[in-house]
Amino acid sequence: MTLVQLKHLIALAESGSFSRSAEALFLTQPALSRSIRALEDDLGQPLFDRIGRHSELTPFGREVLARARQVVLDADELLDSGRRIGAGEAGVLRIGMGSGPGAMLMTPLLMAVATQRPGLHLEISRATTALLVQALRERTLDALVLDVRSLVPAPDLCVDTVSEMRGAFLCRPGHPLAAQAARDGAVAFADVQRYPIASTPLSDEVARVLMERYGPAAHPAQCVTLRCEEIPSLVAVALRSDAVLIAIRAAGPDLVELALAPPLQASARFGLVTLSARTPAPGLALVREWMRQTLRDAEAVPG
Repeated sequence: MTLVQLKHLIALAESGSFSRSAEALFLTQPALSRSIRALEDDLGQPLFDRIGRHSELTPFGREVLARARQVVLDADELLDSGRRIGAGEAGVLRIGMGSGPGAMLMTPLLMAVATQRPGLHLEISRATTALLVQALRERTLDALVLDVRSLVPAPDLCVDTVSEMRGAFLCRPGHPLAAQAARDGAVAFADVQRYPIASTPLSDEVARVLMERYGPAAHPAQCVTLRCEEIPSLVAVALRSDAVLIAIRAAGPDLVELALAPPLQASARFGLVTLSARTPAPGLALVREWMRQTLRDAEAVPG
């Protein structure tokens, strides 16, 4: 018994005529007759009584017709569901985000799904890189959006680097260091150390760059005095105090960038992390495109 045979049954039951049904189905009449006969053989009961040129359902045929219509309806809905999931219009997508990309991507992504993909169920989690990777491996998350430099390479992780964004020292407009940088052209790291320094947990690569530029005292474990996972909170503190924030430039659009001598010249690499050999979750291609559109540098305003 096949889905095609059930569709033939439905067509014949609705028209009562082999010739009209065969024409509507773009079949020859003998081909339709063979299909109905094979279905009757599979079921072990006649489905139609042939009365002259008209075919009428048997009592058993009426029961089969009701079930056939439901099976065909379910199959059509299943095909439509597969198409919609494949297009990212339905299904469930569970994304874990690190602090940096989460600060910039979470709201635009939620808004995009709400307005462009209302049938897609989106769940976003925020945590440390270690916890997010653990959740990915436990299959409670489908993908991660991270600064991939904070990731410990592993054979089971597939990393797709999507964008690279410039890091900077940021402070509020009117900060004493902003005035000093405007006057002298740049400030030294020793000048920055006179103030609280804030950041999210920084990768080993960023720590290496900081020490290479400004010496051992610039290691985050030594110089950072305000550390948390949430960039928006750190930006708010920097806007309302003399704290200096180390972050990607685009994370604090209302802050000004401090020119340091030598220049920082560090960046974050944001990527989409999935488990190797797993089928991509619905909507993941759309997330990648939204990352490309959102996680990019804007024009900087130097201090």
